Amino acid sequence: MNNFEEYVRQCEPAKKEKSQNWQTAIGLQQVDGLKPSAYLIEIAIQNIEGKITIDEVEYSIDSYYETKTVIPDDDRTKEADLVSARIVKILSNETFSFSPLEYVAIHEQLFTGIYKFAGFFRDYNISKSEWVLDGKSVLYANAPQIRATLDYDFDKEKNYDYKNVDFQQAIQHFVKFISDIWQIHAFGEGNTRTTAVFTIKYLRSFGFKIDNKPFAEHSWYFRNALVRANYNDWTKNIHATSEYLMLFFGNLLLGENNELKNRYLRIDWKKEN
Repeated sequence: MNNFEEYVRQCEPAKKEKSQNWQTAIGLQQVDGLKPSAYLIEIAIQNIEGKITIDEVEYSIDSYYETKTVIPDDDRTKEADLVSARIVKILSNETFSFSPLEYVAIHEQLFTGIYKFAGFFRDYNISKSEWVLDGKSVLYANAPQIRATLDYDFDKEKNYDYKNVDFQQAIQHFVKFISDIWQIHAFGEGNTRTTAVFTIKYLRSFGFKIDNKPFAEHSWYFRNALVRANYNDWTKNIHATSEYLMLFFGNLLLGENNELKNRYLRIDWKKEN
């Protein structure tokens, strides 16, 4: 991230915005433990400086990996590079439509050529072992009900009147909506990155000039907070809570300085006296 800080501090708006988008895009790869290549950083800086377009960045990434003769099956660096560039492209585009179709379209744009199911709902049920849950999994939506559940959540959000609530209530409602659509886990992979990009675009549609730094630096916290917002084990007195997401969005929207430590989200974490 330090490669982009000098541009963030500059007064030139275009370079500052591009560098912030790149920081966000690269930071979001952390949700899947991915790290972009040094080559991506190099051409990202060229894009920030206006030497190449974002389309040329994507083309350069494809060309770069075509020259590599052997890439291990478990090497997902190309995915990190391509998805980072595509996130920047989406965030640079000022268009937005609040609908499930937009949500699905973001997934398709991000993962075409990476996942065969890009832009398609999963047709199988899933579980995921979570570090913060000591190996347990969130209960995700039943595959045959994904479309109906997503439509329901979007319809409910569309009908919510933000004008008649105070700002704190509005944030709480917004956080619940984002948490709910993530819990569906509509796609086989890439759900958190898709949800994060949609969240940023949706917030911008409200007129927020948000500081993307929390996404750039704490994307894994964001994912873990979504997990904690959707996990219950009443037998062990563990209940779904949005408190961690509220801390994240407090930093994102209100300029708060909440400490975002992943270990605090573990279900077995004991607060020190």
